[in-house]
Amino acid sequence: MKRIIRTDAAPAAIGPYSQAVQVNGMLFISGQIPVEPSTGNIVQGDITEQTEQVFKNIEAILAHAGMTTDNVVKTTVFLADINHFAAMNAVYAKHFSKDFPARSAVAVKSLPKNALLEIETIAAL
Repeated sequence: MKRIIRTDAAPAAIGPYSQAVQVNGMLFISGQIPVEPSTGNIVQGDITEQTEQVFKNIEAILAHAGMTTDNVVKTTVFLADINHFAAMNAVYAKHFSKDFPARSAVAVKSLPKNALLEIETIAAL
């Protein structure tokens, strides 16, 4: 059975999609950009600060679904500038305690609200 996940601790969807959908023990989290949930604004700062905010958003959604980053099996990272890969990767590594998830990382022309990155996440119970 499909369950829609929605928490005020992460940014509200800015279009016709859900923050996350849980089905058959899997959690599919929509791409998270570095939006501060209480203001709806992009966190100002460099790729490090923006990556930290993206993980705050992802971790809030995971927690609402009763999961942690230990449950993450796959991520897709979208970067507005591939030159930010190393700095993003340093922050990314801090948010997983063991057994890193599978991952893809790609450079894109632009992201919503001119974010520097977006991360899409899949987790499993």
